[in-house]
Amino acid sequence: MVVAKHSIDYESLVSAANESRGIILDAVEAANSGHLGMPLGCAEIGAALFGQLLNFDASHPTWINRDRFILSAGHGSAFLYAWLHLAGYGISMEDMGNFRKFGSITPGHPEFNAALGIECTTGPLGQGVANAVGMALSCKKQAALFNRGRRKIIDNRVVCLCGDGCLQEGVANEACALAGHWKLDNLLIIFDANGITMDGRLEKSQTEDTPKKFKAIGFDVFETNGNDLRDFMGTFERARASSTGRPKLIVADTIIGLGIGEVAGTSAAHGASGTKFMAEAKRKLGLPLEKFFISEKTRKFFEDRRRQRQRKYSEWLKIFDAWRAKNPDLEKIFLKNSGASALDGCELSDIAPAGKISTRAAAGAILQKVADRDRRIVTGSADLFSSTCNCIENGGDFSRENPLGRNIYFGVREHAMAAISNGISYGGIFRPSCSTFLVFSDYMRAAMRVAALAKLGTIFILTHDSIAVGEDGPTHQPVETIAALRCMPNFDVVRPADFWETVGAWKLALSNATRPTALILSRQDLPSIDTVDSETKVRGALRGAYVAYGETCPLERIVLASGSELQLAIQAAKHFAGTRVVSMPCMEAFERQPEEYREMILPKSCGGRISIEASATMPWHRYVGQNGIAIGVDDFGCSGQASSVMHKFGITLENLKNSIVKLPPLR
Repeated sequence: MVVAKHSIDYESLVSAANESRGIILDAVEAANSGHLGMPLGCAEIGAALFGQLLNFDASHPTWINRDRFILSAGHGSAFLYAWLHLAGYGISMEDMGNFRKFGSITPGHPEFNAALGIECTTGPLGQGVANAVGMALSCKKQAALFNRGRRKIIDNRVVCLCGDGCLQEGVANEACALAGHWKLDNLLIIFDANGITMDGRLEKSQTEDTPKKFKAIGFDVFETNGNDLRDFMGTFERARASSTGRPKLIVADTIIGLGIGEVAGTSAAHGASGTKFMAEAKRKLGLPLEKFFISEKTRKFFEDRRRQRQRKYSEWLKIFDAWRAKNPDLEKIFLKNSGASALDGCELSDIAPAGKISTRAAAGAILQKVADRDRRIVTGSADLFSSTCNCIENGGDFSRENPLGRNIYFGVREHAMAAISNGISYGGIFRPSCSTFLVFSDYMRAAMRVAALAKLGTIFILTHDSIAVGEDGPTHQPVETIAALRCMPNFDVVRPADFWETVGAWKLALSNATRPTALILSRQDLPSIDTVDSETKVRGALRGAYVAYGETCPLERIVLASGSELQLAIQAAKHFAGTRVVSMPCMEAFERQPEEYREMILPKSCGGRISIEASATMPWHRYVGQNGIAIGVDDFGCSGQASSVMHKFGITLENLKNSIVKLPPLR
């Protein structure tokens, strides 16, 4: 809805912009660190957005139809906290005073907390732009799924503020190319074009024409003076009202550090150094020296705006109540949480193979069951659907013409795929998975790390899991990759050994609402583990580890394995009395189990331990101990037939048996 020009109180918005500069200066000075440049240079943009243009209700911060605001340039977090405070979210002036301090809710970079109005975790530049694309995609899907006739309960927009650094990052360019291709006209990116980076003027590292580039990839582009409220607001309204069906870029020319004459417009404005000039800056801005000053006039203005927004939310609620009365089936989807229960009661035995099957194919078959029972499940691939087997049959392909499509084609853009999938997770309705080969997860790692930090339930499907890739050679053979992922806090890495362990892996991933999960899957076919029943394997995978063979006493040695190497471990153990085989598809889930369970699976009394996995050995030493043996691959692979490569690196039954012989039984 376009706001009538006569309803805009420009005088109050200008005052609010200048007063925000004052409290941002105070916050950075109190912290003795932080970034002033963008928060001061974009003060008018903040006043326009939070004082007038964005549709939200701070008293209902998780309202599904709110406009989303994303600060991709997360180093300017003081900007976001100041405007959330004025807008009525749960950030107090005391919190502003605790900016960047230990234990505060105003950390150095924004951390996801929708209740406070922080829509996503940002800081690594470019991630927020890609998250915004994912949120816009999610909102498009929500509108297509839930809107019925004249009752439109979803008609919101995603607004992202970014800087030069964000747009220089490859992930932002990948994501924006997709936004243009998908014609996400509910996405509006504001580019803070101040022409300054930390190292100096932008021209030291860039000569490209950003407006032309964005036009070329399918954006409508608008240019404005970001420090002129009237000009910016008029431009924003034109962009929002545009009916071309394309996403929008507003190039907002600003002066970095505006308000501190000594550093404004220079790279010195980027950090905290300008605070030493704050007394003079406040004087020129017409502000008192009082710390964290907000005038009564500004407070009244924002209180009036809060009441207006509450009324607008109440009007929406009437529409929603009428909608839910007419659409009870859709309301169930609206309220439903995706989880492990999506597989409860599924007739999985009808798709369980009688012989060998790769775990990538197993995961794909299980996904069909999940998708049939939960319409909120969506999936995507970086140009590898046919290889990763995660395409939802009859799910349709996402596009502008088919926003209900559940298969998202990302092209060869692994980093954007992961970050956009995180944006879908932030969106709160759909549960995304995305796929590529395991070795290419390094391209995605920054986004995977943010998913773990932000406690998102994004699912990463990573296939071709070891040197068994063979002829593709060392560039495509993941060696250190699984170990690197296992180092990440709040992140589950699951490497199942057969169909039923893969069922458990999917259940674990779907139950992980606040942690991302990587499913590590084989290209080659694997036999079904026949030493335990299917229920034991599913339950064991959910718990991270279980006894797959050898409930014998006295227990003399334990062989640990995951994935394709579990079959070797069981074959070898059958040659040695007193040997137990422990399948450990997920170390992280195992470590969350009660101590009694962990002791039952890996009793401390049995110190004779050996592990085998066709990847780096580092993670296994915590389980085999100082006197144990870890068989794995601690060098890059090589090109050749899979069997030859596995033999070269000792991932064989013969080598495992010989190693067990060398392992003295310790009790």
